[in-house]
Amino acid sequence: MGYLEDLKLVEEEMAKCMKCGNCQAVCPLYKETLREAAVARGKIQLAYAYLRGEILATHSLAEKLLFCLTCMACVANCPSGVRVDAVILAARAAMVREKGLPWLKRVIFQGLKRPWLFDTALKTGRHFQSLALRYRPEIQRCNPRFPIGLELRRVLPPLAKRTLKEEFPEVIRPVKPGARVAFFTGCLENYIYTDIGRAVVNVLLANDVEVVIPRDQHCCGIPTLVHGDIPTAREMAASNLQTFQGYKFDYLVVACATCGEAWKHFYPQLLEGAPQGEAARALAGRTRDINELLMQIDFRQPAAALPLQVTYHDPCHLVRGQGISSDPRQILRAIPGVELVEMKNADRCCGSAGSFSLTNYDMSMQVQARKVAAIRDTGAGTVVTSCPACRMQLEDGLAQAGLAPRVVHVVQVLEQAYAGQEVGSGRREVG
Repeated sequence: MGYLEDLKLVEEEMAKCMKCGNCQAVCPLYKETLREAAVARGKIQLAYAYLRGEILATHSLAEKLLFCLTCMACVANCPSGVRVDAVILAARAAMVREKGLPWLKRVIFQGLKRPWLFDTALKTGRHFQSLALRYRPEIQRCNPRFPIGLELRRVLPPLAKRTLKEEFPEVIRPVKPGARVAFFTGCLENYIYTDIGRAVVNVLLANDVEVVIPRDQHCCGIPTLVHGDIPTAREMAASNLQTFQGYKFDYLVVACATCGEAWKHFYPQLLEGAPQGEAARALAGRTRDINELLMQIDFRQPAAALPLQVTYHDPCHLVRGQGISSDPRQILRAIPGVELVEMKNADRCCGSAGSFSLTNYDMSMQVQARKVAAIRDTGAGTVVTSCPACRMQLEDGLAQAGLAPRVVHVVQVLEQAYAGQEVGSGRREVG
């Protein structure tokens, strides 16, 4: 039994907190609210009080524990090494065990854990999305027509006309394969940002890597885990693991920071003590972020120059969750003609945090505003990141600020360099 199933297992982490307040200096939410409950120190004390029975599992307590980006900046800055993320996730899970989930989350999570239902809903939605979304050709993005759980001013990408799994066969082989990978597409790359998934496939083929895209894969399950529904998260982890065990490959590759952390860290925790526990640990050791894999295989250097000025945003679940920061920068710097201009606080959270931007949109955009300002100050015409969720958040913030540097994944820049085409010609104003 792990900490996700027993809050007492992180009691020692809570006790390690010295209440020094170092977390205040790096917490994006504290900077915007100046509220003690928003910062790690305050949340730890709330979780500790709940564990000792001094406070009850109320709706107010749940809201305070959910008011967190899980960006792990506090963890990286804690002199005592407190795993604040583990404390918060454990406390959320304990409250769900005691009180259950709100009905809407129950409905959503039941849909997520039924891949056929989720897949059918999104494939159906792409045919009728114009009824709910107003397309804006000047930015090639949409706004909601009605308040359907989304802010009307929010800028969203449309669902792709074809999913990534519809676009490619299950196995894509180069002429002379030197390695074989299984590609975990995640939700955003399969249903929305298929251009990222396409770039992953094309870049790997250009490096003589055979790509397998298992048809029965589905959502990684992290949305259920972060909201405390551990049984559903475990069920989804076991299902994905079983799917990928049916294929032979050298590495499992991901191009989403959150999905990568799911396979590397959360799946072994969720399946600890289960029959699939050993398999989860073994596959975690063979999971690679696409940046990480390209550096490991010594990717082919592009021959043609790509005159492009870019700035790079570090996804939280990549830079702190997986410790990957230099790899994407080395890839960008290896492309002839690409100039990387570092933004201020490149590793500061963009405010997305998955569903946080849905439930706390105004606060999400306040956090985002600092990132947009940092991007603007670089003067770069292209923003590069390594996570589709960050891309979605950055596109929203930049469009609302009247800026339109293109936001792309690292692997898309490399794909275009191989093709000898330019990505993102520069900044343009949006009316």
